[in-house]
Amino acid sequence: MGLMSFVIWIATGALAGWVAGRLMKGGGFGLLGNILLGILGAVVGGWAFGLLGLSVTGWVGLLVRAIAGASLLLFLAGLIKR
Repeated sequence: MGLMSFVIWIATGALAGWVAGRLMKGGGFGLLGNILLGILGAVVGGWAFGLLGLSVTGWVGLLVRAIAGASLLLFLAGLIKR
């Protein structure tokens, strides 16, 4: 993975974390926490989509996968936080 790909991956994860934080009512951990969960969510989303046999292409596909993973992480973190 080149430096530019890494920067795009981090930026997409950060955007996904912010979007997931807005989508998950009461599931937020603040801006920085949501961004970090979004970055991890990009990894989790890729793993989950792979398990389900789903494939996405392009930046929009990467963003959708990252938002799905970040939303899943926010949901699980909200359960643990209680």
